[in-house]
Amino acid sequence: MTAIRQDAWSEEDDLILAEVTLRHIREGSTQLAAFEEVGEKIGRTSAACGFRWNSCVRKSYEEAIAIAKGQRQKRSYLKKQTLSRGAQVAGFIIGDGEDDYGSEEAQNSLSIDAVIRFLRQWKGTYQEAGRQLKMLERDLRDKEEELAELRAENERLSKEVNTAQSDYRVVNDDYKALIQIMDRARRLAFLSEEEEEIKNRFKMDANGNLERIE
Repeated sequence: MTAIRQDAWSEEDDLILAEVTLRHIREGSTQLAAFEEVGEKIGRTSAACGFRWNSCVRKSYEEAIAIAKGQRQKRSYLKKQTLSRGAQVAGFIIGDGEDDYGSEEAQNSLSIDAVIRFLRQWKGTYQEAGRQLKMLERDLRDKEEELAELRAENERLSKEVNTAQSDYRVVNDDYKALIQIMDRARRLAFLSEEEEEIKNRFKMDANGNLERIE
């Protein structure tokens, strides 16, 4: 049984959640199925995955979600077109014998001509569907490359932030040390001035006693 995690979500967890959910949207599956798959992968409940997606991750992938939904609609449309064309072919091939078109020979000739026309049309439709599918695949690759670039940029910026924070702490510590040194020097200078002033007020007589100088 997979252990249920309670720790904070990492960037990798969010990325897995986004990739799996977008794939399910493209393929016409449900988000619940996506959350269950993600939960199995990262050791969390599907409810936790769903909450994370809706509350935090989804807003960063609005454009990708729109593209995935468009791909799903095109896939559904192409599938329906293929099924419809197949049904038409079946209707042409499976005849009921003679009808209003005349003799059986004429009917067979008409059916063959219709099948040929249909096959030519279907070939054009299939080629167009292939072109659209290639375009979708190319768009998907572009988005995946863009996502990888954004991940790399995010990692680079995170490292720069960490470096800047470390540099700030070092500079801040040096500044505090400098302030302490300057304060100590100021106090020493003040004490030296007092000692010099005391020396100028008094002098020592022949017997070693201090006399005030007026």
